[in-house]
Amino acid sequence: MKLMAITAHPDDEAGAFGGALLHYHARGVETSVICLTPGQAATHRGPARSDEELAALRRAEFAASCRILHVDHGEVLDYPDGGLVRADLAAVVGDLTERIRTIRPHVILTMGPEGAVTGHLDHSMASLFATLAYHWAGRRDRFPEQLEAGLEPHRTQKLYYSTAAFTLPERPPVSPPPCSATLAIGPWVEGKIAAFQAHATQAPLWEAFARSMRRFGDKELYHLAAVSAPSVAEAESDLLEGVSV
Repeated sequence: MKLMAITAHPDDEAGAFGGALLHYHARGVETSVICLTPGQAATHRGPARSDEELAALRRAEFAASCRILHVDHGEVLDYPDGGLVRADLAAVVGDLTERIRTIRPHVILTMGPEGAVTGHLDHSMASLFATLAYHWAGRRDRFPEQLEAGLEPHRTQKLYYSTAAFTLPERPPVSPPPCSATLAIGPWVEGKIAAFQAHATQAPLWEAFARSMRRFGDKELYHLAAVSAPSVAEAESDLLEGVSV
């Protein structure tokens, strides 16, 4: 069984999906994370003196976080942080489609098109790119050059958006996807915190993140956005429910 998360920035893999990645690794699931940007436009920059230095630091932090989360395949692409809305749609979706066809996950996780609780534009765009790639990876009339190079179409069985049971009143309003799956991650909270803290450039956020996780973070909420076979949505506690090998 294989699970893939598609994110916008280094640290998203821990903050949004860390519990799921640890939970399913413990069940023997092969996990992967594809991050679209190296995070070079971050507010918190650590010792970096340039965008290039920050990108290098954050790539290393992403790799350290993935080791803590036991991710089998972690990759940071080179699209511009803060600029995904201007990125070439066909290029980004093509890159993601190629990785879906190569890795062949059974389930894909990404953020919702609202941009998660922060409403971050990169999060919104990552959601849209991932959603198109989810659908197009299974079609022979999308990126046929990949098929000519030896890949085969792949239909991932389920696509989930991360969601939340709250919004941030100090931020512009967002409309989060309704929760359809509640994943208990109590045993993995400390691992999720440790993975987030592998992002040393983001140290100013550590305390607030850890405090929030220890108080409210024993669950990750997801919205089932698409399935490979028509079905009626029902409340779930397992993202692999109904998935066949």
